[in-house]
Amino acid sequence: MTLAVAARIARRELRGGLRGFYVFLACLALGVAAIAAVGSVRQSIEGGLKREGAVLLGGDAEMSLTYRYAEPDERAWMEDVATRVSEIVDFRSMVVVERDGVTERGLTQVKGVDGAYPLYGTVELDPPMPLDTALAGDGAVMERVLADRLGLRPGDRFRLGTADYTLSAVLLREPDGAGDGFGLGPRLILRTAALEGSGLLAPGTLYETKYRLALPVGSDMAALETRADARFADKGMRWRDARNGAPGMTRFVDRMGSFLVLVGLAGLAVGGVGVSAAVRAYLDGKTEVIAILKTLGAEGRTILLAYLMQIGTLAGLGIVLGLALGALAPMVAAPFIQAQLPVPVQVSLHPGPLAEAALYGVLTALLFTLWPLARTEEVRAAALFRDASGQVRAWPRPVYMGVTVALAAALIWIAAWFSGVPQLALWAAFGIVAALGLLALAAVGLRRLARRLARARAVRGRTALRLALGAVGGPGGETVSVVLSLGLGLSILAAIGQIDANLRSAIQQELPERAPSYFVVDIQPDQLDGFLARLTGDPGVSKVETAPMLRGVITRINDRPAKEVAGDHWVIRGDRGVTYAATPPEGTIVNAGAWWPADYDGPPVMSFADEEAGEIGLKLGDAVTVNILGRDITATVTSFREVDFSTAGIGFVVTMNPAALMGAPHTHIATVYAEPEAEAAILRDLAEAYPNITAIRVRDAVDRVAEVLSSLAAAIAYGASATLVTGVIVLIGAAAAGERTRVFESAVLKTVGAVRGQVLAYFALRSAMLGAAAGTVAIVAGGVAGWAVMEFVMMGGYEFEPVSALAIVLGGAAATLLAGLAFAWRPLAARPARVLRARE
Repeated sequence: MTLAVAARIARRELRGGLRGFYVFLACLALGVAAIAAVGSVRQSIEGGLKREGAVLLGGDAEMSLTYRYAEPDERAWMEDVATRVSEIVDFRSMVVVERDGVTERGLTQVKGVDGAYPLYGTVELDPPMPLDTALAGDGAVMERVLADRLGLRPGDRFRLGTADYTLSAVLLREPDGAGDGFGLGPRLILRTAALEGSGLLAPGTLYETKYRLALPVGSDMAALETRADARFADKGMRWRDARNGAPGMTRFVDRMGSFLVLVGLAGLAVGGVGVSAAVRAYLDGKTEVIAILKTLGAEGRTILLAYLMQIGTLAGLGIVLGLALGALAPMVAAPFIQAQLPVPVQVSLHPGPLAEAALYGVLTALLFTLWPLARTEEVRAAALFRDASGQVRAWPRPVYMGVTVALAAALIWIAAWFSGVPQLALWAAFGIVAALGLLALAAVGLRRLARRLARARAVRGRTALRLALGAVGGPGGETVSVVLSLGLGLSILAAIGQIDANLRSAIQQELPERAPSYFVVDIQPDQLDGFLARLTGDPGVSKVETAPMLRGVITRINDRPAKEVAGDHWVIRGDRGVTYAATPPEGTIVNAGAWWPADYDGPPVMSFADEEAGEIGLKLGDAVTVNILGRDITATVTSFREVDFSTAGIGFVVTMNPAALMGAPHTHIATVYAEPEAEAAILRDLAEAYPNITAIRVRDAVDRVAEVLSSLAAAIAYGASATLVTGVIVLIGAAAAGERTRVFESAVLKTVGAVRGQVLAYFALRSAMLGAAAGTVAIVAGGVAGWAVMEFVMMGGYEFEPVSALAIVLGGAAATLLAGLAFAWRPLAARPARVLRARE
């Protein structure tokens, strides 16, 4: 019977329409839409990566080697399991253009291909032509950014190493570009055979060979990978296949999607504050109705169920609207999304992300509406009649408080489960809860401070200011809802602003101060003396560091596969730089163990980077097997040393004794620290004397990384802006809900002699105070969040950035001021007599 009566009451209440629930619907719909849209785009990208895995990889499978080509037996195995095999050689070099006595150089990522390339997909060129035609003879193609930088047009000549080539066309798109990962230089493609005589692939040169396999239909990838690992893992061969054709892109999409979902959850939390405020305001307006129902014998449980049904129906409407918006938005933005991504994306409806967003919406609606709804159950009818014009104040029963806590825990657990990065999700949830707690405390503190200041002598005679302080500090009002909703949105933006500023500072300012001018690779042993002779006598060069350089793959640790011991740690994921030294290089700090004697010629030993050793669980005395040029070298770890990769100087994870690598062909690398005005002459002289070497200008590499990080920060900022929009809607809702109160306040003030300007100043000051308070607290919360991310996620330093902080405070004050003024005109225009007579 109780359920039927409650349903009848809810149905009759809903006849009144959506008045008072527009903010409720908007907050819920926006939060759900943000999560649904991000999830749909993420699944569309992941679907494209999976569907086009072979195209992105360049084959059904890829087997790659460092420093060498496949041996005849290895190539024979590939041709036995595949229908077609394509061989690619990949390395960095310098493009040289001589024009009118001026020489220009540009870093490029060279891809030497054979006639079978590409196995899948099509290379797009400008002007359009077949790739075979473009690469005939000494023909080559390069990306437009490199061609424009060097002023090259189709038909122009350029040099690589000691050989000349012709630019046949501009490279618009390579089908396997996303699978190749991040490169410091734009792409250049030519035939591998055309590299003969260029001097670029001498023994020890840093290059990688990739063998793309077109496999028979229905091939068992897992079984082939197992066979390949068993046969070639100990020779440094690495396997990838179309099941994850672009692992770097997959990881990026996963992390970015997870992070944006968490930002969407923050938006739902902001919206939840608005939902709670809307429900509370609605119930305050229904005080007389609830009082009458209780007087007529309705039980508290019946009233709770009636309004829970009503709110549940409206929440369902908001969730449906959010799902519709979240499903439609990616389709509308599909052309933009497809143009920005290097992978094929077919945006469509995906039930999974929509169901996930709906679940988040249901839990959020329950979490933020149960508390205000539950308060009505324990309030007596007499109290309701006595406070019929005010707010209902009552704590819900402990059972409802427990359910609220359980809902919050469920929401956090589901977010951790679905995000794929549970640790990040849990810390993000902790941050949101902590920020809400800080904002709530700030709201309470602001009210107390405002009450105290309103009675201070300093504000006497300043009517508008004193009224504004009294309103902010008075009971009820909009202080808590404005500070919570706007403050959380601003906190997220403040955190992003601090993180972005610190990353830019670290990349653009801190790093170059201690980083070298050039990072030089592929210096042949017989070139090292001449290389050093050119630099050591140059007054513009402050320091030169060199080291022998090899590349190796860590294959086993204590005779167990390295992946079993270290998991997916970056040290194990690919080939790593390896060097040798008889004595510790200058500045080396050995944290544990001891270096080998200078004349040591016993079994191989190694020194390992201390931090990375701790991360993968290495101990002194462990045996580590490194495959170099197809040869396994097992060395005992005798020491751990500090390696600071952030300086862009020379740093190796693995350093071995010289005898362990005796006879292995290798080159040297160098870092050159020079004054800016000396850099051009150094590069010119070195390139002319040694065409085979590659000099990577650190500033250009820094700019490339900064460009990627800027795009990342922009994407995150766009996601956070949805949270801010939700906060602004809550703010507008609070301003609209308080319009009736402002009408009465304006009438009273006019009756006692206030003029319109004083009333307007009072409204404006009150709004600006609330916004400034929300912005100030957001700076604290955002600063703490920024510090935590920089210190514990980015592993970098943190310095407070004041410009974005000031913008946050001013933005918060401006937002509340505009919202307050937007709903101030009707109160200002109201006639006092009419308003006061209506309240009699």
